[in-house]
Amino acid sequence: MRSDLCSGTLPARKHLPAAWAGTPVLDVVVPVFNEEEDLRPCVRRLHEHLTRTFPYAFRITIADNASTDGTPAVATDLARRIEEVRSVRLERKGRGRALRTVWSASDAPVLAYMDVDLSTDLNALLPLVAPLISGHSDLAIGSRLSRGARVVRGAKREVISRGYNLILRGSLQARFSDAQCGFKAIRRDVAQVLLPLVEDSGWFFDTELLVLAERAGLRIHEVPVDWVDDPDSTVHIVRTAAEDLKGVWRVGRALATGALPLDRLARPFGDDPRDRELADVPGGLARQLVGFCAVGVLSTVFYLLLYSAFRAVTGAQLANGLALLVSAVANTAANRRLTFRVRGRGGMVRHQAQGLVVLAIGLALTSGSLAALDMASSDPARSTELAVLVAANLAATVLRFLLFRAWVFPDRGQARAGDTDPRPTGVTPARTATGYGATAPVPGPLGASSATQAAPPRRGAASAAPGRAAPWTASEAGPAPRPDTPAVTPARPPLPSRPAPQADDDPRTTR
Repeated sequence: MRSDLCSGTLPARKHLPAAWAGTPVLDVVVPVFNEEEDLRPCVRRLHEHLTRTFPYAFRITIADNASTDGTPAVATDLARRIEEVRSVRLERKGRGRALRTVWSASDAPVLAYMDVDLSTDLNALLPLVAPLISGHSDLAIGSRLSRGARVVRGAKREVISRGYNLILRGSLQARFSDAQCGFKAIRRDVAQVLLPLVEDSGWFFDTELLVLAERAGLRIHEVPVDWVDDPDSTVHIVRTAAEDLKGVWRVGRALATGALPLDRLARPFGDDPRDRELADVPGGLARQLVGFCAVGVLSTVFYLLLYSAFRAVTGAQLANGLALLVSAVANTAANRRLTFRVRGRGGMVRHQAQGLVVLAIGLALTSGSLAALDMASSDPARSTELAVLVAANLAATVLRFLLFRAWVFPDRGQARAGDTDPRPTGVTPARTATGYGATAPVPGPLGASSATQAAPPRRGAASAAPGRAAPWTASEAGPAPRPDTPAVTPARPPLPSRPAPQADDDPRTTR
């Protein structure tokens, strides 16, 4: 599995045109479970903020996670009264399940979500989605732990949050600062190929999504936020932490074994016209050189130790051959995993066989050097032997890197013409009941013909179809659930003008 490729199924990021027509540009999902008291004022506050500050058409989707109180009725009433609000009912709980379901069915090019308590200051919403609209980034997250963030919460939650992110950095090598802030956004074309790889359907959904995106080389934009803890939060900290640690173990194991085909998420180099004129430019050369040199230094030390051990019991030529054989197998395995980032067992035997051919070339160089030394001196000193072998190995190392890069581990971008993978371009690997690696068709990414769209609708339009979509019910049937087709109600007379905001619409000031 290669994650540093210069091409993949994702096209180059492009700025969404200002004349985007037919659908909202932003779809903000608000997952809720038994939030009948907070739902109405929070949605009204969010709607008022977007209407006042967001320059594109938008939609607010209430994702009801099988609530048992009056939340469904409140959500339905909000969808009936406010044109830009719709309601989705799921019969099973899980924040990840709700986001996967709604995001998979949404037609908006930018997808976001936030917690219903609106703990995060809404002034960070436009900075959150702006890099996705402009084409600069693939995902965006609000961060309570980055420089510039202002956070009000108790010591217990502060310690748990920082400890969890330290675990992610140490175990999964995550570089983003805050995995679980309920304030995130993603481009729809990225979500279409990334969501089938995400297995979790609960609170770990965010973390798994971010880790896979980062490992695939996608760009994650972080926005420092102002965040005030909700003292009435119903999140069970201990149970959630235990589930998250299980998720960390599962994802870490999948990454270590190469079970995730993240190379299919690679982006082209860029969208600048000059980039398309660049031909035969090696991808990741600097990183590969650093990795190869590090592996080479360790392999040389390992080889010299082996040679010294074998030389104590046998002749120079046999000791050299045995030391080269053992160190070459280890060198090929290390370069396969660390330098060229090939995961899994596929092609391992072929790579080792090609590595042995490269070994034969190195053996010829070093053995020839020893033969020349024997011809020059009948009894050379052991230190002279080692010096000659070091010089010969340096020459063999340069040749080994070139052969590894061009022949043993060629760049998939150059070898794509001979790729025998039967999966078409519009198909991305998905997880199955037995793990990752199966294929599942997904729609193609948006934006290919957006420049030819008609004139933009008025801001806030929720749908291009006549009438407004009624609340619909989604059910999960498989690893990548898709909601049922939304039912469209017949057109009805226009509603009277909206009344002035009531007292319960004001933002809460006690949290």
